[in-house]
Amino acid sequence: MHRDKESLSAEGRARAAAQERAGAPRSWASEVRDALRGHQHDYTSGSLGRAIMLLAIPMVLEMAMESLFAICDVFFVARLGDDAVAAVGLTEAMLTVVYALAYGLGTATTALVARRIGEKNPNGAVRAATQAIALGLAVGVLIGAPCLIGAPRLLELMGAHSGVIAAGGAYTTILLGSNVIIMLLFLNNAIFRGAGDAVLAMRTLWLANGINLVLDPCLIFGLGPFPEMGVTGAAIATVCGRGAGVLYQCWALRRGVGRVALRGAAFRLQPGVMLELLRLSFGGVAQSLIATASWIALMRIVSPYGEEALAGYTIAIRIVIFALLPSWGLSNAAATLVGQNLGAGRPERAERSVWLTGLFNTAFLALVMVFFLAFAPWLIRFFTDKGPTERFGVDALRIMSYGYVFYAWGMVMVQAYNGAGDTMTPTKLNLLCYWFCQIPLAWVLARGAGLGPSGVFWSVAIAASLLAVAAVLLFRRGRWKNVRLAPDEEAGGR
Repeated sequence: MHRDKESLSAEGRARAAAQERAGAPRSWASEVRDALRGHQHDYTSGSLGRAIMLLAIPMVLEMAMESLFAICDVFFVARLGDDAVAAVGLTEAMLTVVYALAYGLGTATTALVARRIGEKNPNGAVRAATQAIALGLAVGVLIGAPCLIGAPRLLELMGAHSGVIAAGGAYTTILLGSNVIIMLLFLNNAIFRGAGDAVLAMRTLWLANGINLVLDPCLIFGLGPFPEMGVTGAAIATVCGRGAGVLYQCWALRRGVGRVALRGAAFRLQPGVMLELLRLSFGGVAQSLIATASWIALMRIVSPYGEEALAGYTIAIRIVIFALLPSWGLSNAAATLVGQNLGAGRPERAERSVWLTGLFNTAFLALVMVFFLAFAPWLIRFFTDKGPTERFGVDALRIMSYGYVFYAWGMVMVQAYNGAGDTMTPTKLNLLCYWFCQIPLAWVLARGAGLGPSGVFWSVAIAASLLAVAAVLLFRRGRWKNVRLAPDEEAGGR
């Protein structure tokens, strides 16, 4: 019976492959089913629309769960008061430094793994993945150990008063101290995405965030047999969920569930490949740190206006993330397609994939913009019923929404550059638009023009829109097509 089922399954895959080669039309349900099952597909040939769909559906669902986590987390914490929300917001601002490092290393990992898969060199992809995980472990431990001791002091440096530190000191300590888990979660999913195994990345975040969403109310409010731990419980729930996700990733990579199997002769430390990853990741880390430092600076500009302004801004940012994370998921499809098609020697196909993905992303975020402009008060009121906090949150959400169409193109373009291995162009754009535009503009509008926190919100929309326009203009020049990555020295032993 088991053999019969396997035979039928193999026959079904063979029929699907034959239909694809013949150009036979397939239903939307079949496409979605293939995407969610992790259908093995050659992203360097065939229908480009289908390739985007097979990658984008699990990537969008992956980020949708991450965005749902961000919303639900602040929803529960908001019940504890503005001090707790402010502590979460300030901790997230500091954690973005960790995210920046993980993002930069993940960007390099995706680019190198995708290029090797496009070259039909799976062992080269294993070599790249192995070095990425080793780097993630080292960086995570080096950063996490000091944070276990000095987290409350970091809150103080961020401008938090004694009430915020008392409410969130343990929360900050737990999350910052366990950042090695964050590093591995990012990097392992970067391996999956670069290989085209987007469904494995999706399953990881659904598992991690699903566990967190269940544990959050239990540990925060002490439901059932669980102790009431307040905002500290939110940190423990997050670490448990992310830890479970990392365990699943390690199992999948070791077993070879997807295209990359961490075993065999290629699964070992190789300094040459590690240096190439570090070279590529420098630009990714820099671009993310620049954006992160800008966000921290904006939080610092808002914080003197009081806990209500900071809490309202934090809630609005979480709602914005709710919309933008699925959009990032769609943008990640462009990175994989660009990397694999450049590896296969098909730059024109890589370029078409970027323009098509950008159009899809624009349509999605345009709808989100209209929704947020119409229902901002209702959305903010879902998290807080305090008048001043609500007013700041509504202003932030509406003002930042005006740039959504530009955000769509900016995200796709940045991921396209990164997928090609050109991490320095987005770095330069971030430096120009965030440090030389956003931060000074936020200060001038908030303090000089007397707009207060609204000036900060306007600076976000203006700077992100400027970045998108500049990125599109540079992309049209096509220099990214000529980016060369170091060849895999052991490619002959595939």
